Amino acid sequence: MRAVIGEVLIVAAAAVCVSPWGSPQVGLLMGMALALAGLTWRPRLAKKPSRVLIQACIVLLGLTINLSEVARAGVSGLVFAAGTIAGAFVVGLALARLLRVEGKLATLLCSGTAVCGGSAIAATSSVIRARDAHTSIALACVFLLNALALYLFPWLGHRLELSQHQFGAWAAVAIHDVASVVGAGAAYGEVARADATIIKLVRVLWIVPIALATGWYWRRRDAREGTPGLPATGPGASAKSKRPGLTGVVPWFILLFLVTSTVRTLWPGLSGADPAIKFATRAGMSVALLLIGAGLSVRAVKEVGWRALLMATLLWVALSAAALAVVLRTVE
Repeated sequence: MRAVIGEVLIVAAAAVCVSPWGSPQVGLLMGMALALAGLTWRPRLAKKPSRVLIQACIVLLGLTINLSEVARAGVSGLVFAAGTIAGAFVVGLALARLLRVEGKLATLLCSGTAVCGGSAIAATSSVIRARDAHTSIALACVFLLNALALYLFPWLGHRLELSQHQFGAWAAVAIHDVASVVGAGAAYGEVARADATIIKLVRVLWIVPIALATGWYWRRRDAREGTPGLPATGPGASAKSKRPGLTGVVPWFILLFLVTSTVRTLWPGLSGADPAIKFATRAGMSVALLLIGAGLSVRAVKEVGWRALLMATLLWVALSAAALAVVLRTVE
């Protein structure tokens, strides 16, 4: 009976998400409420559909943004990304040492905070062969902070009287996952949404060098300390079978975003479809966040140790404050 009720509620929640009253914030809140009430339907099956839906929405958003906007936000975002990502790892590893957080768990938390939340954690986890427990804890920490940011940042932006460009840049750097960045940007305004999307996608590209660098470091360290390679997922998985290829790390959907943006630039007449595209992407992001929220579990929350959560929170606050200071000085 509970399963049937869960199915009905998740379908009803999805219907709200695609209605004029839906939003990413509402979708995430409904998903979390259903999950914590134990009324979600096969939450593990929702992981892949939510990821694909987010990527499809990002590609579709390209049809509303021309290449000149991509170039303007992308060039500034590239330099911004390099500085803040390096700073996040320096501060994060210092906090890990201070709080005595295990090395691979700290690496996952740094990657998720510095780059793009769960996607960066998943990619980094596979290349450093982190334990399943460490991956789950890192994902839970980032999920909780990311959910908070989706509601907190638009409110703070208005209190600080940030411009659309300032908020878009700040959200792209300080909020973990792409879906919440787009959702927070859309809640603040269309210009903020466009800037936040582009700058965040520039950061997502850093998954590749970060994953390769951390994988190289931990392979050397494990070999030096005589630690055998740990399976990335599931008991009994061999190191060879779980060694990732580049296809598991490269965010190919960004290339498709550039293709659709090129289409918009070559055919500016597509602007007439902007309202429909923006509504479709908002609805898609809302459903994706509903599925992400539905994947939360009481067990995952309980597994989060106070040291890991404190490290993730302090690192997030430090990154947010530093990014805001830079944005206020450099963005109008």
